[in-house]
Amino acid sequence: MASKSHSNQIRKASAHPTALKRALDESTLNTAHWKVWGLSATGVMLDGFDLFVIGIALPLIKLQWNLSALQVGAIACAAVFGSMFGAVFGGVLTDRFGRKAIYLLDLIVFIVGSLLCAFASGPWSLILFRFFLGIGVGADYPICASYVSEFMPSRLRGRMLIGAFSFQAVGIILAALVGIILLGVTPAISDWRILIGFGALPAIIVLIFRTKVPESPRWLMEHGRLDEAQHVVEQFVPAKKIKELDHVIAGFALRISVQAPKKLGYADLFSKKFLPRTILASVPWFLMDIATYAVGVFTPVLLSSLAFDDVNDPIRKDFLSTTGAAGLGVFLVLGFIANMLLVDRVGRMRLQIVGFVGMVVGLGILAWSAMTGTNSPNVAGAFIGFMIFNLLMNMGPNATTFVLPAELFPTKIRASAHGLCSAVGKLGALLGLFLLPIVQEQCGTSLTMLLMAFVCMLGLAVTSIFAQETRGRSLEDIEPSEVGITG
Repeated sequence: MASKSHSNQIRKASAHPTALKRALDESTLNTAHWKVWGLSATGVMLDGFDLFVIGIALPLIKLQWNLSALQVGAIACAAVFGSMFGAVFGGVLTDRFGRKAIYLLDLIVFIVGSLLCAFASGPWSLILFRFFLGIGVGADYPICASYVSEFMPSRLRGRMLIGAFSFQAVGIILAALVGIILLGVTPAISDWRILIGFGALPAIIVLIFRTKVPESPRWLMEHGRLDEAQHVVEQFVPAKKIKELDHVIAGFALRISVQAPKKLGYADLFSKKFLPRTILASVPWFLMDIATYAVGVFTPVLLSSLAFDDVNDPIRKDFLSTTGAAGLGVFLVLGFIANMLLVDRVGRMRLQIVGFVGMVVGLGILAWSAMTGTNSPNVAGAFIGFMIFNLLMNMGPNATTFVLPAELFPTKIRASAHGLCSAVGKLGALLGLFLLPIVQEQCGTSLTMLLMAFVCMLGLAVTSIFAQETRGRSLEDIEPSEVGITG
């Protein structure tokens, strides 16, 4: 009886949801913020590692198993194909069961998938295990984006989202460094097993720390669990600040009427109200990922033909290409840093437009490098093209497309929206990975790069037509509030 009375007292003392949301929006970064951010960022790092490490491992796998072109393409695409399913279902499950439950489950899938890949007995088992791994990778995108966007202060939300997503580049560089160490210290064809299984080690560490992360207070509020939400918010904002904001809200009690929450579901993403936002958040991501994954995953392969075509030893050639890819990864990081400095000043749309233009320029230089390197490799042209492509891609659409779905949609369908847009992006990645080797073989590297540039021009056009800026606005301001002001 006493415990029930105590529970009622807590419930009566709970702050108004508007006060709790404003407290989060106006909060100052503290250790709790950085913990949520860091564990989300390291998850994205693992995604980057596992999606891109296959580009380094494939030449060795091909040598060991004498793979056909179909098997090479299937291995390259398997994890991306799995990530499409992981993103869609992970997003829906995250909105239904909460952020934290899926936050942990996807890492378990990730760890098991990585270990299974390392012990694959043949190409078809590797394809199956890479698909399973991809499910965990794909689910992490909507979960991490929802976590970061729902905890961070509105004035820094874009920067913190980009900061977390920038760890994708850290994962790519980590994959390249592990490859360099293996190929440089103990060069052997079988080293690919250690390379693709390595991701399980940091994933286990991240999983342990993720068990201590609280549930999203915005998700708790949407599900009527206000007491729990306030308890979480108090870990991020001083209780005094929450009380002050609650008094302000109470002062306007006569003017604030809480309307019945509108039920939102997956179908609403395609309704007249949200469809323009869904197009803006998904189609440029789809078009960008065609180029991003085709050029990014196959950077060592492209460098091999553009800059190191005159090297005969296959293992040394892979080592030089991997080393070159690691060096070019620095420009991925620089691009993310530039975005973090500019995204909350310049805005998402301007950076996305400028980034697509830069990708077109970089791909044009790569096409020119291929045309002029028929007799001897045009090394300078190849590296300059990759530098511009990597820098402007991450300063622009590779960062902003990750942010937009986390901001354009309300809490009820935020993870579902991000999962859908991520899956559409991964469909583009799948097309890029599957088609690039075929188009390159049939049409040559130069025309392939020009086709990638045309795809980026389409992304630029869609962004310009459907542009909607979210910079500096609270999540509730971006979508009409359920709190109505009365006379």
